[in-house]
Amino acid sequence: MTLEVCIDRIESALAARSGGADRIEVCGALDVDGITPSYGLVEQCVELGSVKVVVMIRPHAGGFCYGANEVNTMLRDIGVARQLGANGIVFGALGKDGRIDRELYQRFIEASRPLSVTFHRAFDLTPDPFEALDSLLELGIDRLLTSGQAASAKYGVPLIRELVRRAGNGLSVVAGGGIRVEHVVAVIRATGVREIHTSASELTTEDRSNAVSIVRTTRVTKHTLVRAMVQAIREHQP
Repeated sequence: MTLEVCIDRIESALAARSGGADRIEVCGALDVDGITPSYGLVEQCVELGSVKVVVMIRPHAGGFCYGANEVNTMLRDIGVARQLGANGIVFGALGKDGRIDRELYQRFIEASRPLSVTFHRAFDLTPDPFEALDSLLELGIDRLLTSGQAASAKYGVPLIRELVRRAGNGLSVVAGGGIRVEHVVAVIRATGVREIHTSASELTTEDRSNAVSIVRTTRVTKHTLVRAMVQAIREHQP
């Protein structure tokens, strides 16, 4: 069983490693579901050495349909992530109809190899998840991250279970989206996934009062939450 922790700061990466995560997904701005992180953060995470690193490639928040200039940005970012020593790349690309943009995604895959490739939760916006799964299987990606097209993976269990069944050994379905220690084992048992994705984080409030009345909040990974999830998963395994 693999536990992947998504992070957007070095403190969270250190907490994920300390808690026993197998892999970290390095992102920027998790409050908008993640964008391409800074090169400095990627380099710091790679230098940790004892945990695998995959890098989110997403040039901006919002949709997942990209123009030519954005595609060029993403291809360059993939190249930099490879140069920095990442183990894998995470991205998604949809057409205007919401279906997998197979031609574009193939370009991203070719730019990423020999690193692993994950299609992220843009999958949860596709109108036909089984058609989308077939496309990803034909493209030969390694992992699919999904909440089962629900607000949280615990509510998307029926679809995740069916995706696992249909994917077989073709790719690894990673359950992610609102997963917490209190229900991680139930999700694993109900779906048959072998990989879990979580932030294992707590909400932190900064600058509670200031001259312009702006309250800034962020989520930070806690090593205690990562460790508790690792323990729950280990106890579940035969």
